[in-house]
Amino acid sequence: MANCFNDSVWDGMTLDQLQAALIALQQAYLQLLGGSKAVSASYAQGDGARSVTYTQANQGDLVQGILGLQKKIADLQGYTCNRRAPLAPFF
Repeated sequence: MANCFNDSVWDGMTLDQLQAALIALQQAYLQLLGGSKAVSASYAQGDGARSVTYTQANQGDLVQGILGLQKKIADLQGYTCNRRAPLAPFF
């Protein structure tokens, strides 16, 4: 199956690590929506732990991180990324 996603910062992580990171980012997003305070998310990667802090100002970056993780997990699980219906010629 062809890889339909670009290389990303999530490459090299196991499925379990990706899912744990996704949960951390989603929890951070929920906390961010609940108030105006900064929120931190941490996850472990092969070469050490990572941590990032989000504020209301970069809420979009947090959403993009969640979407990127969801795509990477779907890719590893073998889901296709085709969103268009196949072309059907008609005469």
